[in-house]
Amino acid sequence: MKKATALFMAITMVASLAACGGNKTSTSDASVTTDSTAAAEGTATSDAADTYTIGICQLVQHEALDAATQGFKDAVTESLGDKVSFDEQNAQGDSNTCSTIINGFVSNDVDLILANATPALQAASAGTNEIPILGTSVTEYGVALAIDDFSGTVGGNISGTSDLAPLDGQADMLAELFPDAKTVGLLYCSAEANSQYQVDTIKAYLEEKGYTCEYYAFSDSNDLSTVTTNAVSTVDVIYVPTDNTVASNTELINNICLPAGVPIIAGEEGICAGCGVATLSISYYDLGVATGKMAVKVLTGDADISTMPIEYAPNFTKKYNASICETLGISIPEDYEAIAE
Repeated sequence: MKKATALFMAITMVASLAACGGNKTSTSDASVTTDSTAAAEGTATSDAADTYTIGICQLVQHEALDAATQGFKDAVTESLGDKVSFDEQNAQGDSNTCSTIINGFVSNDVDLILANATPALQAASAGTNEIPILGTSVTEYGVALAIDDFSGTVGGNISGTSDLAPLDGQADMLAELFPDAKTVGLLYCSAEANSQYQVDTIKAYLEEKGYTCEYYAFSDSNDLSTVTTNAVSTVDVIYVPTDNTVASNTELINNICLPAGVPIIAGEEGICAGCGVATLSISYYDLGVATGKMAVKVLTGDADISTMPIEYAPNFTKKYNASICETLGISIPEDYEAIAE
């Protein structure tokens, strides 16, 4: 009986140990499964973190801004491929609509905002101080954002590229082509802060060269025709800066200035193609590409936007409008390049 009892107890202990061993194996398997799931979830989270949405707010549709947006998208897509998507919206020239668009981007928590043109940048700056903002087709960031003693870096969540061509070079061009002119009309939209900056700056350069300069400011496209008509009755040459309202109304301006025989020096190529005789121009597509490369660095964490200085176009080209020059009988030096028609 004692032997039987001892045998029974031994068998029971072995069974208990076997059961414990089984539970341990099961727990271990569950642990592996949980870790694998966590790893898979971690991978999914990592993949999700590598996808980006960029909100693009463009003030208005015209050749220069369109080219900048396209260059930006091409550069970003080249680097990030299908990891990036764009929410592209156009404000149709209305700064209030820019604010509405930006507020939508903020609500949707986009990863980065491209603000194409000054009013779009101003709306973005007012709309968020957290989402990274890159401006493009913005002439002077200090003026656009009311920064005193602007040093070239905005700081905070804003950087970008400038479309400012050398204003002293544009003054030199006007003097080269029209040395006998006496009065220059400065035609611009007073609602665009960067346009005011440009005409104020070039006025000083032109006055140093002996020209008399007169301001011809219009508030919007509604009074553009009247102001332009007044200008051609008084001046010998007109200068128009890089101005979005002018860029959207070049046909109207040309229909007034060309019959009057008054030539226009333009701040950028798109305006010159529509109503100007010559310009010292940049490539807006290349400017957009430069902005896109900045965006990639910000999104991937390779750069801190708060320390990124504003970038400028590296090259400037003297260009002329062959058709208008021929109509007005203007001879163009050999170092100018004809604008493609």
